[in-house]
Amino acid sequence: MSLVVVGSMAFDAIETPFGKSDKIIGGAGTYIAWCASNYTPVKQISVVGGDFPEEELTALTERKVALEGVQIKKDEKTFFWSGRYHMDMNTRDTLDTQLNVLANFQPVVPESYQDCEFLMLGNLAPEVQRSVIEQLKTRPKLIIMDTMNFWMEIAMEELKKTIALVDVLMVNDSEARQLSGDFSLVKAAKTIMKLGPK
Repeated sequence: MSLVVVGSMAFDAIETPFGKSDKIIGGAGTYIAWCASNYTPVKQISVVGGDFPEEELTALTERKVALEGVQIKKDEKTFFWSGRYHMDMNTRDTLDTQLNVLANFQPVVPESYQDCEFLMLGNLAPEVQRSVIEQLKTRPKLIIMDTMNFWMEIAMEELKKTIALVDVLMVNDSEARQLSGDFSLVKAAKTIMKLGPK
């Protein structure tokens, strides 16, 4: 199985009703790679700054995560996000977003990643996600996409263009309602499926 993962490798600071972290390793791409590497080798596409810990990159490599597609911008800072989750752990408030290296991220799909059978698009700008799909010479068997309310608020048309190209869309309840305009989750799912996901 050939799995390509695209997503942020970042620093997070998270508050929940049950605890709080200071600056920790985070990012959709990081967590997807860690989880998926339990089952298959992963080919990672992302960008980090010079402040991203070398030991974290080494730990991923030891878990058979290929980092050829990870750009390291030594003179820049890694993406940072801070958020507060509510009691239901489904809704959250963003407290701080520092795009840093993600502000101008243009992913490049290495030639060694072109055998991609499965593509997991972690939460990123929809045009960045779409650019990876467009760089692949052969369409993967399955394309999975994660997104969030932020992109619905600032880039809805770009988001819909990217959603039209994927097989599976992962959103939580509030995101499904926002994307579809439907309160009923059954109706929301039907509306979202009309956008392209199977």
